[in-house]
Amino acid sequence: MPGIDECLLEAMALPGARGASLVDWTSGLALGTAGDSPVGDHETTAAETAELARSAAEFDSFTAGDSFAAGGEQPGPPVEDLIVTTRAGYHVLRFVETSFDSSVFLHLWLDRDSGNLALARIRLRDLAERLVLG
Repeated sequence: MPGIDECLLEAMALPGARGASLVDWTSGLALGTAGDSPVGDHETTAAETAELARSAAEFDSFTAGDSFAAGGEQPGPPVEDLIVTTRAGYHVLRFVETSFDSSVFLHLWLDRDSGNLALARIRLRDLAERLVLG
């Protein structure tokens, strides 16, 4: 079971990986980083992606209200993952399920020409499941 640094190094081994981080979407802080940042600063990137993650989680909570009404809330993170596509790359945010109230996600920045989005999603899911926080 990998810790944060090992997890980010595994993410950076993916084809086309340019940068990776583990971010707390409540505070907007990067808990760990590897590689480059799309804006040149990992902390700025963490704060910006945390805003996106919070928005998605809030939107999902708002729209899922009817489907959870009968059986209560579903376990796990509010969203599985988000994908943002730019002209130069992909940003994949994978929410991490933990035994405590999880508010972290893995952020992987992929080069559009050499990255494999499907493979990245599969590997990030695996890394998120194996990640040991603590």
